[in-house]
Amino acid sequence: MTNFDTGTTGFMIVATALVMIMTPGLAFFYGGLAGKKNVVGVMFQSFVSLGVSAVLWYVCGYSLSFSGDMCGGFIGNFDKAFFSGVNLNSVFAPNPDHPMPEFVFAAYQLMFAVITPALITGAFANRMGFKAYLIFLVLWQLLVYYPFAHMVWGGGLLAKWGVLDFAGGIVVHATAGFAALATVFYLKDRRDKTSANNNIPLIAIGTGLLWFGWYGFNAGSALDVNNITGQAFMNTNTAAAFAAVTWMIIDWMMTKKAKSVAFMTGAVAGLATITPAAGFVSLNAAVAIGIAASIVCYGACMLKNKMKWDDALDVWGVHGMGGVTGVILLGVFGSKIVNPAGADGLMNGGGEFFVHQLAAVIGTCIYAFVITYGMLIVINMITKVRVSEADEDKGLDISEHDESAYAEGAH
Repeated sequence: MTNFDTGTTGFMIVATALVMIMTPGLAFFYGGLAGKKNVVGVMFQSFVSLGVSAVLWYVCGYSLSFSGDMCGGFIGNFDKAFFSGVNLNSVFAPNPDHPMPEFVFAAYQLMFAVITPALITGAFANRMGFKAYLIFLVLWQLLVYYPFAHMVWGGGLLAKWGVLDFAGGIVVHATAGFAALATVFYLKDRRDKTSANNNIPLIAIGTGLLWFGWYGFNAGSALDVNNITGQAFMNTNTAAAFAAVTWMIIDWMMTKKAKSVAFMTGAVAGLATITPAAGFVSLNAAVAIGIAASIVCYGACMLKNKMKWDDALDVWGVHGMGGVTGVILLGVFGSKIVNPAGADGLMNGGGEFFVHQLAAVIGTCIYAFVITYGMLIVINMITKVRVSEADEDKGLDISEHDESAYAEGAH
């Protein structure tokens, strides 16, 4: 039997559990933001990913993300399909002195694959049929998530080009955010865009679980227990706090009221934006990134409203533009003094690294948008992507699931 490092292994198991709880957290967050007739449908789209994505990960997802190379480093191969060759003694050791079981690394990465497509669902709330969503869930991971997981974290094309993404600015947030925008353009507007947030306490529960789980998302991405783990943890909390306060102040100035949902939305924007940079920048840079997160993401949401894009729960504005901003600002603030395994950004003389980050995130956004839009066209040939007008008016909770979030007669 291999002697694994118990400290690193234990920490990564906890981090895996933390990232897992983010998907139910996202379900609560979206469920509270949705209208009363679509709470179950929105939440179920997140929860079902815990099952479907895990099945797909076992069959081929882990292998396509983290085994070998195909297509010039665009995606992995099938050598580890069905976890072939992964056993009790399989080692994953980015730090040779602190090896962990490969099973633990695979489980940790699975949780990222679970939540990423779930993020997209907030954009098309009230409109996509469940059968079409299940097909979308599978195809999107095969065609978008696995390639980017491999290119950035699996030693593929972007990694070889020197692109960095500590915990998912490119792999998670940029891909999901611009895929969300594609679904908005394809599905067009909801019939009823007037429904208010149905449950602010539910939004608060979701925000709390997301913020809590994000420590595993970012600090766990150090894949070890060391000073970088601590840096990522503190950067995560600091950026989230500054972003939450900044968003609240901006919204307060705009609406003349201090709103709890504004504070919570700002926190999520800050968490998304610090994600790619968490283990590569200083604490002062995290402050700047948190403030920039709210300025950019709030502005993106205002642009969306002006352009009348019906991104129901602001997935593009918060996650998409948050991820893009974080990747670019990593290219600005990255520091080898903070993390010798990282890179120096523009502020530290790393002009070439900045260009690579910028080009990579632009390419990611274009790819995710185009492939997602094309995918929806294909899915619509198999089954109608958008529900009927009658079902939409009835609400997807009843029309798709025959379940209701609230007792009959609740107001």
